Formats: sequence, C-alpha cells, structure tokens
Amino acid sequence: MSDQPARPDIEVVLFDMGGVLVELAPLEDLLGFAGMTADDFWPRWLSSPSVRALESGRCDMEAFGRGLVAELDLAVDPAEVIERFATFPRGLYPGAVELVESVASIVETGLLSNTNATHWETQIDGPTIRGLCHHAFLSYRLGLLKPDRALFDRVVSDLGRTADRILFLDDNLINVEGARAAGLRAEVVHGPGEAAAVLEAYDLRRG
Repeated sequence: MSDQPARPDIEVVLFDMGGVLVELAPLEDLLGFAGMTADDFWPRWLSSPSVRALESGRCDMEAFGRGLVAELDLAVDPAEVIERFATFPRGLYPGAVELVESVASIVETGLLSNTNATHWETQIDGPTIRGLCHHAFLSYRLGLLKPDRALFDRVVSDLGRTADRILFLDDNLINVEGARAAGLRAEVVHGPGEAAAVLEAYDLRRG
C-alpha cells in the first residue's frame, strides 16, 4: 500500500451514483425510443417538474409516470414508464467498489445523488451501494436537488467542513457547475476510470 499522503486541503470526496459509480441503461430503454441524445435529455430531465417532485420526495411513482409521459410526449403509458425507470440503474460499474475503498482509506467519502426511494431501496447492488461510503446525501430524503445551491449548502453544513475542502464528482456538467457555484471543488467524470484519473491528480487514491 502506498504511503503517499492525501492532498491536505481535500477532506471529503462525494460521488454521484448514476453515471459515476452505477451504470445506467441506454436512454432508449428508459424512453422507449432513440430520438433524444444525452445532451438533449439530461437538462430536460434535471429541470422536469415530475422528476424534481419524485426525487425531492414530493410525489409517488404513479404521479411521476403520468407527468413524465405528458412532459416528454412519450409513446408509452405511465405504467411502462415506471417499469422502465425502476430498472434504469444497472448496478455498480466494475471497479467502483475498489475505487471508493481506495479513497475511503485516506479521506471521508459520501454519495451525493438525485434519487428516489425505489432506486435507493431496490436497485441492483443496493446493499453494497448503501454501505459503500461514510455519508449518503439523497435528494428524496433531504427534499433538495442538484444542481440547486440549497442542496450543496446543506451538504456542506452537514459535513461541517468548508466548501473548498470537499471534492464532488458527477457526470453532468450542470451539477458540477452548481457545486462550483457553492464553493465546492467539482469535476465531470464518466465511470470509475475517469473518476480514478481525477482522484489520482488530487493525490486521493491509495492502493
């Protein structure tokens, strides 16, 4: 094991789940068609009233399904949307556990994710994911969402650190920009490989 010290100004590393540690199904599996690119999809998803209501704990899956079909004009019924959405997370990427463990031996780690009760409680690899980090900041429990400033301020307060001593890794630029606006260090990464490269640049891996 390396004796290299951690970068002294980073005390906590926060990981997004989907797209960073957890693989997501192709968008066409969720939407039922292949007509929307990721660049088109994610801004609409993050600003969707139905998604925000579900992932802030303010509506149930049935209302979410009805709302999303209407918002995106999907050619599937709400029940099918709910079924597709439930299986959107495909489990941990290979190497995700080892990546987090290599960081957790140096500094505190946490999950910071827009998510919902269904995904948190029933997703593939759920027990492993729930025990993976020191902290879990989940939108549906906090009633707050990325990329909103209020969520990042709440996380900083709960951690009891200054914002610039927290590093956040997310696969969506809009969320990274939100974190940076709140004073956190933040980087865009896709999957454990890119995350590992960023963490190595910060001297935050040991293995």
